[in-house]
Amino acid sequence: MKTLLVTGGAGFIGSNFVNYIFGRYPDYRLIVLDALTYAGDIENILPEVRNSGRFEFWYGDINNLDLVSDLVGRSDVVVHFAAETHVARSLYSHRVFFVTDVLGTQSVANAVLKHSGRIDRFIHVSTSEVYGSAAYEPMDEDHPLNPTSPYASAKTGADRLVYSYIVAHDIPGVIIRPFNNFGPRQHLEKVVPRFITSCILGEPLTIHGDGSASRDWVYTEDTARAIDLAIHAPIGKVRGEVFNVGTGREISVREIAAMISARFGSGQKLDHMPDRFGQVQRHISSTKKAEDVLGFRASVKFEEGLDSTIAWYRENRGVWEKQVMLRKVPVKTKDGSVIWY
Repeated sequence: MKTLLVTGGAGFIGSNFVNYIFGRYPDYRLIVLDALTYAGDIENILPEVRNSGRFEFWYGDINNLDLVSDLVGRSDVVVHFAAETHVARSLYSHRVFFVTDVLGTQSVANAVLKHSGRIDRFIHVSTSEVYGSAAYEPMDEDHPLNPTSPYASAKTGADRLVYSYIVAHDIPGVIIRPFNNFGPRQHLEKVVPRFITSCILGEPLTIHGDGSASRDWVYTEDTARAIDLAIHAPIGKVRGEVFNVGTGREISVREIAAMISARFGSGQKLDHMPDRFGQVQRHISSTKKAEDVLGFRASVKFEEGLDSTIAWYRENRGVWEKQVMLRKVPVKTKDGSVIWY
């Protein structure tokens, strides 16, 4: 029986990964460590998982070195999701991003080194935001790292910190860089659930800038599948490697607003506001390396994933309504005025 430690396993991508692995591998044990900050919720993990003898939950911080070391020491695979993740929030609450994303990652990487005799795989979940706007397209794993927000720079620090442990200490590390994830249970601060819930609530859709910023959108279950493949690939093929997880298709924010509005059968009013500081304008993934090495190709089309996501938010209003007041954060401009992003 293999034991997986999943940090940040009650967050959006982490919980979807936990639910996926639990259903796919009936002989695996899962340990989740999560601080349950505003973006984490134990209910993101399905009841049949939480109530299983194969599941164990620890409420705690990844900067608790002793706790992290104890849990890593009981695990065969470590999948590290735990991080502060929202770009706009990083513009008004900088320090916590570096404490969690960089120092927290060092805590986990050091525990993996300490227990390297039993750790088969350490999967560090980074982000495509480390690239910044596309210098060329599609963006492959060798694209320059040009982070443009405190969030992206903190994740870049964590990404390179893990790589340094792989090179210096030969830990069995693999770095995954997912592009923009979406799907059920995502926090309302993110654009897809924000647009969906605005339609449900009969509100205008708020767009930063002119809405031309485009992204590569990957359904979260596809990300879980890619990480699964990275866990089970021969270690010699993946140790020290970086893998993008994307679809190779870019869709603008304005197009997404139109798709969602059309699915609600009403022409939702669009409210435009100033572009977010450090905005990434274009972002599209090369899928070649993940295809060649992992055999991964995204299987869920954006439109299909969007329909499933809308259905979840329509059916689970009682779950997400408590997040409505957390959709926006205040960011000070140079002249001292405040914009709510």
